Amino acid sequence: MKIFRKVLLVLLSLVIVLAVAMLVYGYYLKPKYEGKLRLKNIQKETTVYFDEFGVPHIYATTSKDAMVALGYVHAQDRLWQMELMRRIAPGRLSEIFGSVALKNDKFFAGLGIEEASAKAIASLDKNSPSYQLTMAYLDGINQYMDEGTRPIEFSLVGVKKEKFTVKDVYNIFGYMSFSFAMAQKSDPLLTDVRNKYGMEYLKDFGIDGSFNTTKIKNAKDRPQEYAAISKSVASLLDQSPVSPFIGSNSWVIAPKKTKNGKVIFANDPHIGFSQPGTWYEAHIVTPDFELYGCYLAGTPYPLLGHNRDYAYGLTMFENDDIDLYQEQNNPANANEYKTPTGFSAYEIREKIIKVKDSSNVVLKVKTTRHGPVMNDLIDGLQQDKPVAMSWIYTQQPIQILDAVYALSHAKNKSDFQKGVSLIAAPGLNVMYGDAKGNVAWWATGKLYKHKEGVNPNFILDGASGKDDIDQYLDFSKNPSAVNPRWNYVYSANNQPEAIDGFLYPGYYLPEDRAKRITQLLNPKSDWDMVAVGKMIFDNTSSVAPKVVKDLISNVDQESLTENEKQALSVLKNWKGTNNLSDVAPTIYNKWIFNYLKNTFEDELGAENFKMFLGTHIMKQIIARQITNEKSLWWDNINTKKEKETRSQIVSKSFKESIVALEKQLGNTVSDWTWNKVHTVEHEHPLGKVAALRSIFNVGPFEVSGSTEVINNLFFDFTDDGNYIVKGGPSTRRIIDFSDIENSWSILPTGQSGNPLSAHYSDQAELYNAGKFRRMMLNKEEIVRTSTKLVFIPRKK
Repeated sequence: MKIFRKVLLVLLSLVIVLAVAMLVYGYYLKPKYEGKLRLKNIQKETTVYFDEFGVPHIYATTSKDAMVALGYVHAQDRLWQMELMRRIAPGRLSEIFGSVALKNDKFFAGLGIEEASAKAIASLDKNSPSYQLTMAYLDGINQYMDEGTRPIEFSLVGVKKEKFTVKDVYNIFGYMSFSFAMAQKSDPLLTDVRNKYGMEYLKDFGIDGSFNTTKIKNAKDRPQEYAAISKSVASLLDQSPVSPFIGSNSWVIAPKKTKNGKVIFANDPHIGFSQPGTWYEAHIVTPDFELYGCYLAGTPYPLLGHNRDYAYGLTMFENDDIDLYQEQNNPANANEYKTPTGFSAYEIREKIIKVKDSSNVVLKVKTTRHGPVMNDLIDGLQQDKPVAMSWIYTQQPIQILDAVYALSHAKNKSDFQKGVSLIAAPGLNVMYGDAKGNVAWWATGKLYKHKEGVNPNFILDGASGKDDIDQYLDFSKNPSAVNPRWNYVYSANNQPEAIDGFLYPGYYLPEDRAKRITQLLNPKSDWDMVAVGKMIFDNTSSVAPKVVKDLISNVDQESLTENEKQALSVLKNWKGTNNLSDVAPTIYNKWIFNYLKNTFEDELGAENFKMFLGTHIMKQIIARQITNEKSLWWDNINTKKEKETRSQIVSKSFKESIVALEKQLGNTVSDWTWNKVHTVEHEHPLGKVAALRSIFNVGPFEVSGSTEVINNLFFDFTDDGNYIVKGGPSTRRIIDFSDIENSWSILPTGQSGNPLSAHYSDQAELYNAGKFRRMMLNKEEIVRTSTKLVFIPRKK
């Protein structure tokens, strides 16, 4: 018995020692939010106040001192995220994750982002404020890298310390730009449909822009199968440890429509969810400058921001800035390809990809006059039929650093507009409002036209030159609206009106959100923050009830089961809301999925149908194709002796949906509530490991909202009937110039990317409930309610 007690005592002591060690280690790894630290390269004492949600408010005597401090505090909360962000574009994830990341690395390394970054950096004015302040920010990151604690992820995967450079900043912006694009997902799929079935089958796809009825007002060989491109790119972006940008809402209300006679600005960019989230908030104050901004990891200037004078934000323009070209090899020399003036030699770029658990991989990328050959970068394309990608971002001068500096340091509306004009790619709707009462939006991007008759929705002819870009347009031709007579501007990724009779091609989202936004904004002229806050969390679809009506009208209502009758009754009374306790969205989304599957999968095949579900085109089709009784897609090509009708497909899909829901959720229709199937979990890259999931992931949570409502929480359709949210509003911001010191924001999880920080997930419940926290500007209040970290100049 004594021996047992001794053993027990020893074990207990070991547990206590281990627990204490873990506590000490955890305390050591936590971000430092108070105390004093010495920093090199700052001139005078700089104070950072961290508010109750961990947002740093940086008070400095010079902008350089402020940027060094920003780099340091940004790194201590988000260094792991910075590390991932800078590795994607140059193809360096395999160095830390091993061969599992090799496909991702080969693809991005081949795009040429790193080479375009180097070219842009070579032409930078090293004496410009944008460059000097960028270097100060990077200095702050590198000082933390040298002297701060390594994130726990660095230890788990074995990341070696390596200084951040301006090239990393450009590469991060490059990845962001690519993730905006949709052509690489849609064009190959559309080309395959056209080649296999003909143009008649594409009438229901609305690729001529006819579906975008709510437009933003402006003031013989066997053909190559291209779907491998769609499949590979979609898969790479889905598996990327950094989430892609997807969509967004924004509206800016002019003084004549607000209760207090001042501009109210609202913005919620839609981005794939991850942990940590996309944005890091920080507030900088110097004697001649102030800005509260939302920063991407590893970038010195915020893409979203405001101060006492103006506010700005963005949505995705969704214009087409990528074209895919079918090139032709020289039959006599595989190292050459055909051009309008004869055969030219492929340019060969060689890159070495280091792989953690294997030998290095030498990547040889062929490049044509259009861009890199995709066959070298992804699986599934015939090697003798090269397809090249032409992308505006790598082909036009990259002035992104000067552009984002200008947006965040503008003195007036004119300055701000000049900054917008510098962005060649990605295509953005940049939203603006100011204290003087101005509201505006401008579409960014170097827009262009092809020759008459060229349809950029398809793979283009690279050899003849007839499909090449014919004309680049001046920025004055970009869609925009400044102080329109209707007293607001908005964007919901819907198509802008034509300019000079020309509708800019793109991959615009359906009118659902745009229609709802304009329905809410138009009749009301006494907007305040509370009303805008309610609107930004609105989850009512303005389109779904009409779709339901069209679906129900095509159901064969003979011999319905009791549950089928109840389900139809629920849908008939549905107002389009997507609340936690609603039953209708559960039935609706299951029916929509089965309708899409029974209509399109037979022609597309299982793999291509899955890719189709991930395109904006699918979202455009739903409300329109259902109204076309003569659509060619109704017939199931696998039933040779029968030609199915719309009514047959819709009825079959409805019955299958009810059977599936009974199996999934039970036989009581009232139990089929939305909260049981619509959930979100913010996943950390290491959270994919089951043992680490509870440490690094945030959630899961039951959530309201849905795809293509203002509270746009989007998901993939799957057979199992669960709607796992992949992304949504990456922040919700409301800036009221009548009460600028108390504007609102919220993040999906928290400020910090450090799982040991109190601010890792402290905003999640507020976010899911549609609530906000204040973006404080008042120094007296900030000082009174915050912890204080003081940076002291280190003597050389």
